[in-house]
Amino acid sequence: MNILADAAKYDVSCASSGSKRKNENKGLGNASNGICHSYTEDGRCVSLLKILLTNHCIFDCAYCVSRKNNDIKRAAFTVQEVVDLTINFYRRNYIEGLFLSSGIFKDADYTMERLVRVAKKLRTEHNFNGYIHLKSIPGASDELMREAGLYADRLSVNLEMPTEAGLKLLAPDKNRQDMINPMSFLKKEIIQRTEEKKLFKNAPMFAPAGQSTQVIIGATPESDQQVLQSANYFYKNFNLKRVYYSGYVPVLIDKRLPALNTAVPMVRENRLYQADWLMRFYGFHVNEIVNQQQPLLDLDIDPKLGWAIRNMQAFPVDINKADLQMILRVPGIGLLSAQKIVSARKFAKLSWEQLKKIGVAINRARYFIICKSNEFERRDLTGNNIKQFILAESKSKYIKNTQTQLNLF
Repeated sequence: MNILADAAKYDVSCASSGSKRKNENKGLGNASNGICHSYTEDGRCVSLLKILLTNHCIFDCAYCVSRKNNDIKRAAFTVQEVVDLTINFYRRNYIEGLFLSSGIFKDADYTMERLVRVAKKLRTEHNFNGYIHLKSIPGASDELMREAGLYADRLSVNLEMPTEAGLKLLAPDKNRQDMINPMSFLKKEIIQRTEEKKLFKNAPMFAPAGQSTQVIIGATPESDQQVLQSANYFYKNFNLKRVYYSGYVPVLIDKRLPALNTAVPMVRENRLYQADWLMRFYGFHVNEIVNQQQPLLDLDIDPKLGWAIRNMQAFPVDINKADLQMILRVPGIGLLSAQKIVSARKFAKLSWEQLKKIGVAINRARYFIICKSNEFERRDLTGNNIKQFILAESKSKYIKNTQTQLNLF
């Protein structure tokens, strides 16, 4: 347990949103309200019982602590042991679900079959209705992927490196197409099963929380533009629920990798997630956030503020007249706040005090909007002036982690 739980900590894609698996026939657990979360001291989510089935692996990926040529203690659970652990931990109220990944025993199907058997036993023998996330093994057959979707709430295939070139450099034994094939299959199957569910009430659920993936950043020299372009491609073509960004943690000495003790600053992960959010919910195109002229995200300020400072010609925005999409682009205004603004202004013009009650971060938004009140007169400031004013008023919890990663590429 110590070995395989520790080996699983590098996999960050374990959120449980999106599933609605109701408890029926007095079974165990209920995934409709997600699961409890806990966090490590560096802020990573470690919700669920999060373990590997084994840390034995036939591959020698340079970035992986479980690579076959790494001299570490090896271990493996049997299928029944994982089932028993999950049930016993659930009964003790330690967990509300399972996140199960694995190294690869001898081939993809051999390993994937055991992951599926764990989920099947939990569902059919123990009537377990808690959340189950299975890591799909690249190269596994369509038959096994189909069966996995019937028992798991979410499936995910790790892309590992943002680009194919990066994968070839650090994991030459792996084939990008082996990762893409199961993602493509899952997309088609999820769409088909969703349509069946509309027609037949009792049609079985198939991966109701969808599929996700994870990419490692900082192990290879891809820019933020390349990372986000890759994420955007997979969102559009494979209907992913989430792309997770995992900063590379140097644990091995290899000339292809950054040196030990040069971990990726956590703030870079944070900025990538913020940019990802802008693409998915705020209507930003990836090229508006990063481009050839500015391929890296600004670590000092968030991506939305960065866009606004580069596009001062679009401001100020009249909060009482602008459409929702433009309001969403104002720094300091979140998705819910923007929707509340559009609803509230139907009854009266909004002032600064009302915007503050709605939840707008006035210290940022005041440089980019006008409203009913004249309390804040918009001064003729440049983007750089505004940036300096906001930074002077802000204190980030990531400030101690903004050191630059050593560039060894």
